[in-house]
Amino acid sequence: MYSKKAMSYFKKPVNIGGMDDADAIGEVGNLVCGDVMKIYLKIKDNVITKATFETFGCVSAIASSSMLTEMVKGKTIEEALKITKQDVIDALDGLPAIKIHCSVLATEALAKAVENYRK
Repeated sequence: MYSKKAMSYFKKPVNIGGMDDADAIGEVGNLVCGDVMKIYLKIKDNVITKATFETFGCVSAIASSSMLTEMVKGKTIEEALKITKQDVIDALDGLPAIKIHCSVLATEALAKAVENYRK
């Protein structure tokens, strides 16, 4: 059901945990499935230098959060915002169709974090 890569990012997530000195925080949730995702960003000169996450959810939610934090590091804010749910899915070598909404949460949490930063 899950790719080896998705299972790897679930079993051994990278960039997990909060960030006390975050420049931006974005939190989203899905009332239907109960997943909650929080993304923390450290930004310098418009570049994301560090990204971490805290996620309560299923395999797909945790894997998507972890993958997204890897994908945004080193990118400008504008480049990071161009990452789509399909980019996250592809980076994980696919997700089950019924779990696609989890990758949407990751990109939505990123957008909320950037919105928070810009305010």
